[in-house]
Amino acid sequence: MTNERPHRNFYGRRKGHNLRDSQEAYLEQDLAKLRPGAVDWDENPNRTALDLESLFGGRDVWLEVGFGGGEHMVHQAALNPNVGLIGCEPYINGVAMLLGKIRASAVSNLRVFPGDVRDMFDVLPDASIARAFLLYPDPWPKKRHHRRRFVTPEHLEPLARVLKPGAIFRVATDIPDYVRQTLEEVPKAGFDWLAEGPEDWRGPWDDWISTRYEQKALREGRVPHYLTFRRLG
Repeated sequence: MTNERPHRNFYGRRKGHNLRDSQEAYLEQDLAKLRPGAVDWDENPNRTALDLESLFGGRDVWLEVGFGGGEHMVHQAALNPNVGLIGCEPYINGVAMLLGKIRASAVSNLRVFPGDVRDMFDVLPDASIARAFLLYPDPWPKKRHHRRRFVTPEHLEPLARVLKPGAIFRVATDIPDYVRQTLEEVPKAGFDWLAEGPEDWRGPWDDWISTRYEQKALREGRVPHYLTFRRLG
């Protein structure tokens, strides 16, 4: 942990169209009790580690990076009641959508951080996460913007630090060049690609639920890729 605040550029949107009244209510009434603790620098300047034991009672903890509208996160929470899930998403419209889904599903084994996952990495203990998901991340298609992608050392090195040895890291994307960069960079950060053959990426995971981002990709003729990695060590 470090208590020296790093300079971090943020790229992307934090808010889109105006929220519905119901979504405003979800944010006002539900978000505070679902936050995983003091993650923001202003509320935790000393970067005290999150107490995952008190959050989830000793259960395995999974992390979703950029949960979008929250379909996958709620789906996994319902399928795996003995696991605790933390989702990070800076786009407040997506956060509001997730909160509505949580109300509708009544799942209780997840926590929501409405911010940059890099701040979450600062306060997660080493080797504390059993599984991580990166699903249809922002592709940043222009070559000069590839350094903004998640699959760069700035993100992968702290991700590797917080994952347990043997932890699974799943990546789904419909962008071929994102696949290329993922297969180049993730193994260098300390992961094995779990591929049984050259076509292994074509089929989704057995517990997969197709998200709205994937449905958009399919409508527009793009091909989903499903990549699975295992943390070495």
